[in-house]
Amino acid sequence: MRETADLSAVRPYGDHLNDGLVQVTFTLPVPYGLAARHAALELARTMRLTEPEVVHYQRLCDGYTYFVVIGQCRQSVDFATLREGAFDIQYLTEHEIDRLIEEQIGRRVVVIGASTGTDTHSVGIDAMLNLKGLDGRHGLEAYHGFEVHNLGSQVPNARLVERAIAVNADAILVSQTVTQQNLHLHNLTELVEIAEAEGIRDRTLLICGGPRVSHELAKELGFDAGFSKGTYPDHVGTYIAKELVARRAIASTTATAG
Repeated sequence: MRETADLSAVRPYGDHLNDGLVQVTFTLPVPYGLAARHAALELARTMRLTEPEVVHYQRLCDGYTYFVVIGQCRQSVDFATLREGAFDIQYLTEHEIDRLIEEQIGRRVVVIGASTGTDTHSVGIDAMLNLKGLDGRHGLEAYHGFEVHNLGSQVPNARLVERAIAVNADAILVSQTVTQQNLHLHNLTELVEIAEAEGIRDRTLLICGGPRVSHELAKELGFDAGFSKGTYPDHVGTYIAKELVARRAIASTTATAG
């Protein structure tokens, strides 16, 4: 019978429940040899891994050695507490999203997106917006409830906001893949600042995505939501539809109370 995990004290799972077994890989700027191996083990101990073991190491080039280390992590996290504060909604299917928009909004939702700044990677934004979508799941362009404008890659933030105003966008999606020297943080911050300066921030959903983007980071930067690896078009579509419906309900209640 399979053991049940204690969600208040979750630890890594390796061979059996709660064994804490983890694997880490890293490169050290030291020459290959036994001294390098000892350095890797000492580093693993400073990471608070117990019983660390170097299972593989190799010379990359002069003065650099690559390591694979396993060890036990004794720390745990309270998953139940973390889950309560996470960005976690019940995702809808394509047809459910279309029906929600039709019944609760009554018009097509206008979405505009791009990879902005110097970022040339359009795979992520294309997967979310274009008809072909991702892994057999249609992009928002295929939905009856969305009007989609995909501007592609290397789009200046100012141009994206300008086009968003022109098409009266309900949501702006921006994808960031290039993250060297935190370029994505500067670019995402600039987009929020431009949207605020143009007076559309309060009425337009700002959504960002990318491999180093999280919902928590997005909120910190001034966005409404952030999506990372493992995101599908229906995830983004669900969020947009549900958030717009929720905002309409709040606006309606406020107007009635006034």
